[in-house]
Amino acid sequence: MAAAAPACHVHIEALQTALPTRAVEPGRARPVAVAAPALVAGAALQRRARVVLYYRAAADASAPWSPEEALLAKESLSEAVADHPEMAGRLRRRADGLWEVKLNDTGVRLVLATVEAAVDDFVGAGVSEQDRKRREAALAPWTDVDADDPDMCALCFVQLTRFQGDGGYAVGVSCSLMLCDPLSLARFLLSWARTHAAIKARNKAATIPMMRYAGYFQRPNTMTRRIKSVPLDAFAADGVGTDTDTVLFRASGAPDHRALAGACVGEARDRLGAAEVPRFTLLVVARDGVGDNPRAMTVETYAADSLLVPGGSTGDKPEVAQWQDLGLEEFALRESKPVHVSCSIVTSGDEGLVIVMPDGKGFLVTVTVRLSEFVKI
Repeated sequence: MAAAAPACHVHIEALQTALPTRAVEPGRARPVAVAAPALVAGAALQRRARVVLYYRAAADASAPWSPEEALLAKESLSEAVADHPEMAGRLRRRADGLWEVKLNDTGVRLVLATVEAAVDDFVGAGVSEQDRKRREAALAPWTDVDADDPDMCALCFVQLTRFQGDGGYAVGVSCSLMLCDPLSLARFLLSWARTHAAIKARNKAATIPMMRYAGYFQRPNTMTRRIKSVPLDAFAADGVGTDTDTVLFRASGAPDHRALAGACVGEARDRLGAAEVPRFTLLVVARDGVGDNPRAMTVETYAADSLLVPGGSTGDKPEVAQWQDLGLEEFALRESKPVHVSCSIVTSGDEGLVIVMPDGKGFLVTVTVRLSEFVKI
């Protein structure tokens, strides 16, 4: 009998924190208004947006990253966080029991990794969306938020992953929905890419110290000490979010948010063959203006039947939109654009989830529902 093939591993080579390059003014916080029931369940704190961008090596590239480019990514990330200080925040419960995101300069977690796989093992022609979704958690890390001490937990993680052999790489991001909605996350990532390009154009990389932390991108065989190695199948076995799917909608006007959510949920159920769920959580983002960071968020919970009851005005019927509307196909830390962009909402538990986000033209709405047994991944 032939020996079983060795398991593929993800190797974590470095764990760092991208701190903002400018201090946040003391006392700044963004409120999170939570309607009953209280936001205490562990599953509610783990809801997150996941973005993974896949790249192939340029034809003339001798290595997937030089040490200068890898460390420049951290430098530019720190600059981008300074422009979007909420990305470095932490979730906390105040003395009066209310929730808020405290802007406290604690930074974004940055992970450097290699994976014993090629880009095509994730996004090749023979890979189904279901298989990619199962394995994608390996490229976008997450550590659960502690419900007892949430202010000690990071809410945004970025991982730069080098694929084996073919010079490809991935940029993976997991971000708490209490911190940042998908549209705000996309705007932050595009801001990072612009900042990266500007710093690179000024040739600042040579002034950045401690290049040794990024040397594995150019000389992977010289690395003898790894923080940890995890079988790729271990991420797939987790299964979190693999039995859900998300539909993105666009709506115009200034509708009643609950009525709009109900209309979108009905459309999503019809399109996806969704399973019955007892409740839906509705996240509504408030902004000061087009392109501004979120200034507040409300979290409401509705019984599924009550959310679907017609009421109020939804304006024009919501239209199905595409994740491409977020613009992440333009995200590039090197010269090339991604060959594939994956966006998803990761949830657990038995609730559905709706996010309403103003975008300056109207609203983008995501509806995440649990799939029926016959269509589950």
